[in-house]
Amino acid sequence: MNKIVWLEVETKVRIKNVNSLRKKIKKIARFQKKETRGDDYFALHRRFRKYAYPKKAFRIRRKPDKFEVNFKKHLKKYWDSEIVVKQEFEFVLKDQKDVDNLLALFFDLGFVQWMKKRKTSESYLHKKDKRIIIEINHVAHLGYFMEIEYLAQPSEMKKAKKKIHDTLRELEIDPKDVDNTGYTKRLHDKGIKDKRYWVK
Repeated sequence: MNKIVWLEVETKVRIKNVNSLRKKIKKIARFQKKETRGDDYFALHRRFRKYAYPKKAFRIRRKPDKFEVNFKKHLKKYWDSEIVVKQEFEFVLKDQKDVDNLLALFFDLGFVQWMKKRKTSESYLHKKDKRIIIEINHVAHLGYFMEIEYLAQPSEMKKAKKKIHDTLRELEIDPKDVDNTGYTKRLHDKGIKDKRYWVK
């Protein structure tokens, strides 16, 4: 039985004027929801890493009725100057006891709580293609960013990238403003590590 593989095709833009960009987004997309997301990231203890910034990490996100565990594999062979592609792996834990058991396992394997990220997201769906998700994100300590995402199967890669490139042009985004540096990398470079647990 063949497993369906979904890839996250996306781009990230640093926002200079959030109100101006929001007006442009509303012309081509419909607002869906606004929510605040608190994420805890876990990575191997520094003594087990080759580099200061961990190459592998996973996150736990608390939802009203569950916990989501997520990690991503970067597929750099598909990247270009404006778009990154990742394979996302995710599963759900139903309660705090499940979270505690999972963390007990990973702490025993040498992982530690590494970083907390908190962001407020406004989500929009493109009017012409609802698989195009546009988000305005305010990330604590970092500011405003826009993300455009298209969830695709490998055979749809070319189409997904074109859809994102087209949306960037629709929104009149200067290619110089595209910066796909991850939020955790930005927080790491600024030396920000909040040890409060969001999963508790």
